Amino acid sequence: MLQSPASPYSSVKGILKDSIAGGWPICLGYFPIGIAFGVIAQKAGFTPWEIAFMSVVVFAGSAQFIGVSMLAGGAGLLPVVMTTFMVNLRHVLMSSSLSLHLGDMPRGWLSLFAYGVTDESFALNSALFRGASWDWRHALVLNHTANAAWIAATVAGGFCGGFIPAGAFGIDYALTAMFLCLIIFQVRGGLYVVIVVVAGGMAVVLSLMMPGNAPVIIAAMIAATVGVIIKRMCSSGEGDAAP
Repeated sequence: MLQSPASPYSSVKGILKDSIAGGWPICLGYFPIGIAFGVIAQKAGFTPWEIAFMSVVVFAGSAQFIGVSMLAGGAGLLPVVMTTFMVNLRHVLMSSSLSLHLGDMPRGWLSLFAYGVTDESFALNSALFRGASWDWRHALVLNHTANAAWIAATVAGGFCGGFIPAGAFGIDYALTAMFLCLIIFQVRGGLYVVIVVVAGGMAVVLSLMMPGNAPVIIAAMIAATVGVIIKRMCSSGEGDAAP
């Protein structure tokens, strides 16, 4: 007996289910961070509706934290725009990496997809794209599931800001915890463990020698280089051992 083809509805339902299930770690991490941002923005004089507008238009946690702090300190529009632009330049590299998996994506969807790219969604989608069942549709839904969680959390923080003290409920640790969770999900062998250890160790050592966020970038580049070298050495050794 021939089976009837899956309906478009069941296909869409399956994509939504898989994408939301895949993106729950990001949503879980975004909620306390979004509340923290909402609290900070509310104390800086932003209304909940202004917080919602900023989250919809910007959708970049680090840029929003920086923007609110600078505006609260009396900075002008141009310095805020330039600072957040420089902070978010890393999205160019992330988008370039993800583009390798988006060859069949209609051009009309690219802008919507690019809008939803963040550090966390990039990390998770990069790992999930290794699976044969993950495509641009899943990644797009994951991006905007995280987007919806972020907007809801920031607005909640704006409404409840007067009742939540800064640093409550482990809010200050939430971002670190979320990235640790994402790293664990991507560890798929000994080489990944080596890269993580090298990156973390180098970041700690370099942070003692230089200020700012440069140690993180340098450590990531060193760890990635070490990973490539080890992988090539292992591949070369397997080739030499082959009959």
